[in-house]
Amino acid sequence: MSANNELPKLTHQASALVLSGGGARAAYQAGVLKALAELAPESNPHPFQIICGTSAGAVNALLLASHPGTFKEAVERLCTLWLQLTVDQIYRSGWFSLMGNMLAITRSLFNQGVGRQRPLALLDNTPLRDLVTEVIQFDNIQRNIDAGILRAVCVNALSYGAGESVSFFQGAETLSEWHRFRRYGVRTRLTVDHLMASAAIPTLFSTVKIGNDYFGDGAVRQLAPISPALHLGANRVFVVGVSNNRSPVHWGKQRSKPPRHSPSIAQIAGQLFNAAFIDSLEGDLEHLDRVNLLLDSVEGEKLGELAPLRPVESAVIEPSQSLDRLAGRKVRFLPPALRWLFRATGATTSGGGASAASYLLFEKPFISELVELGYQDAMWERDKLRAFLQPEADSVQEARRGLFGRRVKPVTEANDGNTQS
Repeated sequence: MSANNELPKLTHQASALVLSGGGARAAYQAGVLKALAELAPESNPHPFQIICGTSAGAVNALLLASHPGTFKEAVERLCTLWLQLTVDQIYRSGWFSLMGNMLAITRSLFNQGVGRQRPLALLDNTPLRDLVTEVIQFDNIQRNIDAGILRAVCVNALSYGAGESVSFFQGAETLSEWHRFRRYGVRTRLTVDHLMASAAIPTLFSTVKIGNDYFGDGAVRQLAPISPALHLGANRVFVVGVSNNRSPVHWGKQRSKPPRHSPSIAQIAGQLFNAAFIDSLEGDLEHLDRVNLLLDSVEGEKLGELAPLRPVESAVIEPSQSLDRLAGRKVRFLPPALRWLFRATGATTSGGGASAASYLLFEKPFISELVELGYQDAMWERDKLRAFLQPEADSVQEARRGLFGRRVKPVTEANDGNTQS
């Protein structure tokens, strides 16, 4: 594989949409995109030339990238899909399927922990494969690239064999593959297998074999979630996350409540999921902020000496409310077998594992609240969103510093141990 470790030199503005993972939490992204579609100027029907997604964010990304119409029409289709979802369209929720999978996991203990007939998983997400095969026209991705609507589309997955993050991308012929520390980009024609691999949450959904390797959820070991967009040529990134942790009003609050009991299974799993789906994105955003601050302090004629570093305009929208709390109130809407599983493992508010529940709550009462929350959070910043969508506007410098939809922690307050190079 030929690898290019240098970021591409750009002669034009290239905007990227970066959608993080998070299971059912990704419904929040649909709400943000709904607001974005309403605010986008009519003169810019396709505001993003690069679209990158991970896990559930990969589903959103590929649906947008494969839609034959405008960005607004694609978002309308995306929102309609999310608002019609039920658990049974994502994974089998009946007693027979759940108990059968648990039995298969138990039997694997006598086979070196390996599934005899298929990869092990607690939940059968075959319905998700059927759904995305039906709603995503993968052939349209190349058509949109050939038409110049898109520069590239990317989904991220974890290689279990290599233990590295892989960015599968489909894009313009001028784009090159890359290889960095524990992450690399591979040119390919995206299929349902790449999507299912990216969304294969560890232990919950089965791994997917692509070529000679097995792949799983792209959020795992994804050290730099924004990096694929930059390698694909972006100098402006719009990120939609699924965590409210970056707001200063939430810093330290989780430490103020003494635990009522030892961590439940679901509480431990929830922290592991958060580490995979949330922490790396937040760390990468902080890194991006620091690099931009550094470049802002450099005189214009000397910027070339710092190549391949370059200024990257950024904008981030993340939830203004705790999704864990929202999920804790909606567990009761799950099918009986899942309600039993969630309560038995502590995936409830009282069990401390509501965070884990939020990744699997594909039910309308929860989904509709997330879509509405995403829409309201984005519309709250409508003026700055308009500025970001029109890079020629006078207020573009404010968008460049990425100061809306989140709060940037001052560099002087950062922990020295978190300094990134």
